[in-house]
Amino acid sequence: MLSFIKEMWAFLRQRKKFWLLPLLLVMALLGVLIVMAQGSAIAPFIYTLF
Repeated sequence: MLSFIKEMWAFLRQRKKFWLLPLLLVMALLGVLIVMAQGSAIAPFIYTLF
């Protein structure tokens, strides 16, 4: 996982695609939110956000 992050950062830095960073962060946060919502105690609170 850490090597993927390093490789992604090298790609963004080399190609000057820093505008992709916020998009990737939002997608990662939504992914974590969906994983946490599956069968957890915080699921009702997450559903109220949407």
